[in-house]
Amino acid sequence: MNEIRSEKMKGSQVETPEDVSQVANDVVVEKPRRSYVRIAMMLIVPLLVVGAILYYFFAGAGSVSTDNAAVKQDIVSVSAQVNGPIIDVRVKNGDRVKRGDLLFRIDPEPYRVALEQAQAQLAAAKLSTTQLRTQAAGTGADITGAAANLKIQQNAFARQAALLKQGFTTRADYEDAMNEVRTAETQLADARARANNAHAAIAPGEQPSIAQAQAAIDKARLDLWRTEVRAPMDGQVANADRLQVGQMAVTGLGMVSVVHDNNTWVEANFKEKDVGTMVPGQKAKIEIDAYPGIDFPAHVQSVGAGTGSEFAILPAQNANGNWVKVTQRVPVRIAFDGDPKKPMIAGLSSTVTVYLDK
Repeated sequence: MNEIRSEKMKGSQVETPEDVSQVANDVVVEKPRRSYVRIAMMLIVPLLVVGAILYYFFAGAGSVSTDNAAVKQDIVSVSAQVNGPIIDVRVKNGDRVKRGDLLFRIDPEPYRVALEQAQAQLAAAKLSTTQLRTQAAGTGADITGAAANLKIQQNAFARQAALLKQGFTTRADYEDAMNEVRTAETQLADARARANNAHAAIAPGEQPSIAQAQAAIDKARLDLWRTEVRAPMDGQVANADRLQVGQMAVTGLGMVSVVHDNNTWVEANFKEKDVGTMVPGQKAKIEIDAYPGIDFPAHVQSVGAGTGSEFAILPAQNANGNWVKVTQRVPVRIAFDGDPKKPMIAGLSSTVTVYLDK
């Protein structure tokens, strides 16, 4: 029995007074340490909250931001100025072009024929003018002949009048001489009238028929030149899907677009309460969703002269009893400071912050 009891005592651990004292000290040290951590956490959290509030009021009070903004670029929709089928396409989407580069060509044959017809009309007008001038020159000789004939007839009538007084002629011969004078006077009047009409048909300056024919030539030549559609400015080609050989080009219908990517800005729509102290020249910051982490320095270029609703096709009418006040947005043009570091694409979503001057 004693051996068994001794074995049990060996298998179990007996706590001595020194061990009990050590455990008590560990408990006493651990408890204050946890209290300090708890107190520190209770102080840091309110300080962070107060710091965030102070930062918002002091750092953010002098600026306004909006994510209702987008990158804008000058976009020109190029349309044909004459009708006709497309026979040649020189560009595709993404191509870069210079001002004056050929985009596509319309069938020029109908307009070449129209030019030839106008040239024929000009030749006919010149021929007609030459005939009128010749006719006007001929009327001068007619007047001279009619005047000479009138003079002869007047002399003959005078002789008949003198003979009639002396009784050497008859009344019939006298009256015949009188009729000849009247006929000669009528012929002279007709010659003068024809001369007036002939000279009136010839304009003092350029002949109207010639000017009209020349204008037709200019119009035909202009239409022929417009069969070659060229780029109106430098830029990048877009929306060129309709440029297909055989496609009918219609006047006024956009066939392709040219994006002028060298002139880029951001149109930011700020709330009306944010633009009261906003003026051109104030510093701004642009953040573009396509390039996260990059801030583009910028400045306010102009503040819109009206809200977005005022420039809508159908402006809202508030002259009724169901009017509800809606916060309006004012478009503000934000210009980049220098060239952007990244390629810009029209329509990219952006966030704009404007630093207001106090």
